[in-house]
Amino acid sequence: MSRPLAGPQGLLRTLNGRAILEALARSGPQTRSELMSATGLSRTAVTQVLRMLENAGAVASAGLDRDTRGPAAGRVALHPRLGFAVAVHVDHHAAHVVLVDAGGTVRAEEHAPFTEAEDRVTHIVSLVERCRRTVKAAKGAVHLAVVGVPGIVTADGGIRDDLGPDGGAFRAALSTALDCPVRIENDVNLAALAELTAGEGATLASFALLLLDDGLGAGIVIDGALHRGFSGVAGEVMYLPQTPIPIGAPLVGDAVVGDLALGAGRDPGASFADHLEAAVLGDAAAVRIVSEIARRIVLVAGSVGLVLDPEAFILSGEAAHPALVAAIVRIAAEYEAQLPLRFLVSSFGPEAPLVGAVNEAAVALRGELFARILTPTSQGGR
Repeated sequence: MSRPLAGPQGLLRTLNGRAILEALARSGPQTRSELMSATGLSRTAVTQVLRMLENAGAVASAGLDRDTRGPAAGRVALHPRLGFAVAVHVDHHAAHVVLVDAGGTVRAEEHAPFTEAEDRVTHIVSLVERCRRTVKAAKGAVHLAVVGVPGIVTADGGIRDDLGPDGGAFRAALSTALDCPVRIENDVNLAALAELTAGEGATLASFALLLLDDGLGAGIVIDGALHRGFSGVAGEVMYLPQTPIPIGAPLVGDAVVGDLALGAGRDPGASFADHLEAAVLGDAAAVRIVSEIARRIVLVAGSVGLVLDPEAFILSGEAAHPALVAAIVRIAAEYEAQLPLRFLVSSFGPEAPLVGAVNEAAVALRGELFARILTPTSQGGR
């Protein structure tokens, strides 16, 4: 005779508690009836779990629901002082810092260029503190940080950039200064994660995001998962060989644009953004510069396509500029008979790395907070 399935009540409360916490994080303040609908739990179960979560300081009253017919029902929400995560995007010129709560809501953000007087860690910490001062409820702790940086990021959080490997020194220093764990991620990989989560890549099984900023990098998604490579080098496409460019020479970048501008008779000190805008206005020399950069990007996409065969390439950063997109599509059409390439434009533009950092920080924060709230030691200590 088979016996009915059974399990410890503590496990059941933990599963039900996580279901309610996830529902509140996903949809914001809700009534008990709304939580019943969202989780499939009975009213008794919802009431018992909410009592447990209130005692643990995880949820709090969020006013009354006066929008539905009948008596006004009380709403509950995640407690505003559960704490925060920090999302950071660092480029070669500035840092952009966002304070995010467990529901994924951006509570504050600060952006400022680097100065000679401050190192990167000091600069980021000062921006975090400015964020905290602008949020009334920011007395909650900062539990973790996700930081997107240019350069190769190794599995242990070390950074290899133009200055060489740092051995994890940046992560260790920032973790000490913020007094919380810090995850370092390549900025292009974060942009790809943003597209995978809620952008053009959400419906694709595989894609390669091509982000053009100071250089060209790729974020590669295969079978719905980000591919970082064994040592973090996956996606460093700026140095793929192209004839007649010497092996090891960058395909794009400020110096490359300057050389192309000099040959085209334009100001070699002008930025690529300046040339893009001039191309929109019909400047023939600027059009030649944009076309050459587009040709190089198409050849990079072709090289990646021959190896990985992704469903599409998502253009991000300056690669999403309409003038460059048009040139890329035009040049790719010349190779369509040999290698069809599909190009899409990023949903988030230049903000894609920061959007990815915010998403990853919110997910990690929920995981850390919910695990702590629902462990027996946390409940027993109150």
